[in-house]
Amino acid sequence: MVKAIKKLFGGINLTWPRLIVSAVAAGVFTAVMAIIPIFQNTSFITITATFEVWILFGIIIIMNSKSNMDSALKCFVFFLISQPLVYLIQVPFSWQGWNLFGYYKYWFFWTVLCFPMGYIGYWMKKDKWWGYLILLPMIVMTAGSYSAYFSDFLFSRPRYILISLFCACAMIVYPLAVFDNKKIKTVGVTISMVAVAAITIYSLMNPPVYSTEIMGNGVEHQFDDSYTVYLEDKKYGEVEIRYDDGVEDYLLHADFKRAGDTTLTLVSPTGEKEEYDLHIELSTYTVTRQPSEEARK
Repeated sequence: MVKAIKKLFGGINLTWPRLIVSAVAAGVFTAVMAIIPIFQNTSFITITATFEVWILFGIIIIMNSKSNMDSALKCFVFFLISQPLVYLIQVPFSWQGWNLFGYYKYWFFWTVLCFPMGYIGYWMKKDKWWGYLILLPMIVMTAGSYSAYFSDFLFSRPRYILISLFCACAMIVYPLAVFDNKKIKTVGVTISMVAVAAITIYSLMNPPVYSTEIMGNGVEHQFDDSYTVYLEDKKYGEVEIRYDDGVEDYLLHADFKRAGDTTLTLVSPTGEKEEYDLHIELSTYTVTRQPSEEARK
């Protein structure tokens, strides 16, 4: 295992043809993850939005380059090919069409930065203390992803477990794979392990809550503070009827704690029940009124 990791981070003959093929493969894979609906709200879609997997690709390129300039050029070309390809492949499948390339501006900015980052990053191969300072921002960015996706995992488990594990492991593996100096590896791994533990504990002590208003009093749904409301399974969160001074009416407020499906029940003062199928996601939901008992008959 250790030998395989060391080979990946410095034992590959990274020729230009191999780099170009890898860039195309990375772009195609990312586009496919974005296109196929089954990958939405899973660990696989994260490569389309955040840096952690691309950081891995960048470090692998740097560690298998032959000079500062070779590293800079290969990092730049890899992202120059892969990133626009992600959007190009999606164009025929997206309602936005060519307007998708509006999102590429952000990634092009980072593509340009890949040239100096690749040049500077090559000095990590010198196996010096300051090499760890070059690596540290990449670990910090990965830590940020771990914090976000571990929180998403807690809300949507078991989804996002793979990307959470990837980020945690990457933070620990990078110092081991990049450096040969035992002191640097020990300090680097220790810092990463402490960071992973701190993020994990903080996230567990502060679980995510998605707060939103899911219904308003009106023609379709009529209620006031004389009504009661509850979820069939309380693990999904809490709901209550509140009066909102801004809209000067009653709203049904929810504090969701977990993704999934449950039933929301609204009870009138006379005991009449209205039941709704409620589907909860990380930052969205759908509410569908169930047919009344009379309609079912």
